[in-house]
Amino acid sequence: MTATTDRSAGGAAAPVETVTFTLDELEVTVPKGTLVIRAAEQVGIQIPRFCDHPLLEPAGACRQCLVEVATPDREGNLRPMPKPQASCTLEATPGMVVKTQRTSPVADKAQHGVMELLLMNHPLDCPVCDKGGECPLQNQAMTNGRATSRFVDVKRTFPKPIAVSTEILLDRERCVLCQRCTRFSEEIAGDAFIALQERGARQQIGRFDEGVLDFAPPPCAGHAEGADGHADPVAATDAVRSGDVPAELPAGSATSSTTGTPFASYFSGNTVQICPVGALTGAAYRFRARPFDLVSTPGVSEHDSSGSAIRVDHRRGVVLRRLAGEDPLVNEEWITDKDRFAFTWQSAPDRITTPLVRDRGADGTRGELRPASWVEALELAAEGLVAARAAGGVGVLPGGRLTVEDAFAWSRFARAVLGTDDVDMRARVHSEQEVAFLARAVAGTGVGVTFSDLEKAPAVLLAGLEAEEEGGVVFLRLRKAVRKNRVRVLGLAPFATRGLRRLDGTLLPAAPGTETDWLGAVAASATGGRLPAGVDAAAVAAAAEALAQPGAVLLVGERLAGTPGAYGAALRLAEATGARLAWVPRRAGERGGVEAGLLPGVLPGGRPLTDPVARAEVAAAWGVDVTTLPAEPGRDATGILRALEAGELGGALVGGLELADLPDPALARRALAAAGFVVSLEVRASEATALADVVLPVAPPVERSGSYWSWEGRVRAFPQALESSSMPDHRVLHALAAQLGADLGAAEPLAAHLAVAALPAWGGERVAPPPAAATSSARVEPGTAVLASWHLLLDDGALQDGEQFLAGTAKRPVARLSPATAAAVGAADGDTVTVSTDRGAITVPLQVTAMVDHVVWLPLASRGCRVHDTLGASPGDVVRLAVAGPVASGAAGAPAGARPGTGTEEAR
Repeated sequence: MTATTDRSAGGAAAPVETVTFTLDELEVTVPKGTLVIRAAEQVGIQIPRFCDHPLLEPAGACRQCLVEVATPDREGNLRPMPKPQASCTLEATPGMVVKTQRTSPVADKAQHGVMELLLMNHPLDCPVCDKGGECPLQNQAMTNGRATSRFVDVKRTFPKPIAVSTEILLDRERCVLCQRCTRFSEEIAGDAFIALQERGARQQIGRFDEGVLDFAPPPCAGHAEGADGHADPVAATDAVRSGDVPAELPAGSATSSTTGTPFASYFSGNTVQICPVGALTGAAYRFRARPFDLVSTPGVSEHDSSGSAIRVDHRRGVVLRRLAGEDPLVNEEWITDKDRFAFTWQSAPDRITTPLVRDRGADGTRGELRPASWVEALELAAEGLVAARAAGGVGVLPGGRLTVEDAFAWSRFARAVLGTDDVDMRARVHSEQEVAFLARAVAGTGVGVTFSDLEKAPAVLLAGLEAEEEGGVVFLRLRKAVRKNRVRVLGLAPFATRGLRRLDGTLLPAAPGTETDWLGAVAASATGGRLPAGVDAAAVAAAAEALAQPGAVLLVGERLAGTPGAYGAALRLAEATGARLAWVPRRAGERGGVEAGLLPGVLPGGRPLTDPVARAEVAAAWGVDVTTLPAEPGRDATGILRALEAGELGGALVGGLELADLPDPALARRALAAAGFVVSLEVRASEATALADVVLPVAPPVERSGSYWSWEGRVRAFPQALESSSMPDHRVLHALAAQLGADLGAAEPLAAHLAVAALPAWGGERVAPPPAAATSSARVEPGTAVLASWHLLLDDGALQDGEQFLAGTAKRPVARLSPATAAAVGAADGDTVTVSTDRGAITVPLQVTAMVDHVVWLPLASRGCRVHDTLGASPGDVVRLAVAGPVASGAAGAPAGARPGTGTEEAR
């Protein structure tokens, strides 16, 4: 055994023990603990395997990787092991001699025998199997199997397929019991949605079968049943499509765990990709194509800010499936089901393929949108924007899903062509304090906290961020960190979500609006300051101690924008503890929008708009006179909409904007209806396009090249997958700018990309940090509660349209109340409750949860539960509660004037 030096961690020298052994007559030196199968890969020797996967724990389940092994005894004499060993579970030791199938007839015969056993009951349906053409079993049967079969009996069969979920189907007779799927579900995702059942000859992989596990829950309303009497998600999906089941219900049922609780997994599609045979298939792709018919193009997911690598497989101009790309630094080999399956929105029937213009009558009345040529549409758009600029100015709302190239083109068009700073890409809850935080701590900071840092951190605090729902891959990397490195995760939230529990996380119970108090208390504890009255001193001290460790990380989400002082408190906490701070938005384009300056008062790179030097740098890079740039900060998204409604702005330029996502959708509808002139850049028809005067179609991600700026600070480039005549935003804006007599410098993708790097890093003064002081918390009266809410990963978003199989795995919308709060309004678990405001009401089932008192949680934008649109409310607002189902008698009301808390009057 020898020692080498590892300098991978910041250049620090660390001795690494190594072992030397013989592999197929080659002397190989590897780090101690290396598996023989990994050592073979390093020297170019391929050992066949099915169960082995580098990101899963060794299992030795399939036995295909058998090798002949001899080890030295105490006297140094080589002693052969009595039978071949599985190389995927065997660690290399000093002096070991290993012979693979290349040099050992024993190993070769053993592998032939295992392959023969696997093929005994495996169906010979390769021509119709979805795995045909990319199947390891096919390949290894040829290279490591017998030339002929000796099996003459009848093969075992099962009823097929089993619907593990509406999206994942299982053909049990194809399964080789490698256990990759069960190990992934238990180790990586933490979702036990598939299991190894029975023993011996009857052993098989399947969903948690109620008959096997002696558990028979009552059938759920709206769930179709299959021939076996169990809920059949595929049949349920068909029922939804035919109208037999109300559309507001999920399309299918989730399977049942050993505890009897229903659930579904956000990561189940990964099991299809790692299945080495055709046992697991995707319902949407099943029987649609063969791998050798497909053209594969690398890509980057457009669904969140993680920048996950994907592979787009398409045929004849149609995307048929998406797979996870391999990127060890970002998503490794995993993606969410949303990244994998939600791509049909890009080719939906309501796709806009030609410009649309609206004719106006002599009296100014609006006509219907009609198709037009690009020449006519651009001319009308330019004329309308010029008139709107003269009538008060143009508000620019580009949305948060832009590529980096598009974001910089939007920023330049707004400032240099329209001369306005009324620009905001945040189609969500937002605040002025958030602008200050982003300009100071995010924009222009480059690569900051990375996924690798999360894995190495001793502690991670999630503030205003639900990792599984809003981060996807962030959750998977945190779970890996918890399992491998015992990273401690703390969550600042009203209740411990299932995602936080699967991270073995510690809850810091905070009602909406009290996050500032919690962050300030932890900072005070870290610096020896005085703690506010009513806080849990022990929890605060433990959190401060955890974050004070070198390498600790504070992850903040976009939801903190709704809490006054929260971002300032987060900055103060990071300074007090030394923890590294990172901002994790939900949408893929938000970090790029911040870098491009799509915020009022902020120029690209975090430059303050009011700084003359900053404006001069930007003007020089854009090749315009500095006087053309606005000098005073403009309005945010809400201010723009109010100004449009009041007639203070003459028009609007919008793009990728879903009005229902805004904090006040009713205001947005009134504003665009009242606006003098509206130009919309969109992929599909929407409420915004229905109110626009000119609609300019733009290309979806699959039909253009570009890049996303991930929350880490990485620029994640992707090529164009499908040939298309559609133009990306930056080309459309360049053509529109040309009509206005300006050169945007974004006519081609390469030019638009190079324009991003034209601006040097900003070295001047930054925007002042936001204040850390909190305002008073909301006070609740009897029958009311403070609203808590966030987006679920699978909800009613526009980028999930058209994929009903995926919709069947979405969580059902429920309201959550603590036992005390539920009792105060006379509600019990399972009752139907109504959450209402003066604007509207949402009625959903109640799930009594251990959580903060005087708080009600609702999913923000699920089908049948659109909080902003229906209630006109945002998290932190007070809403009314009422029971719409069976009522428990003798319930006492909440004390008048109580503040939401954790069983006390104060919310801490």
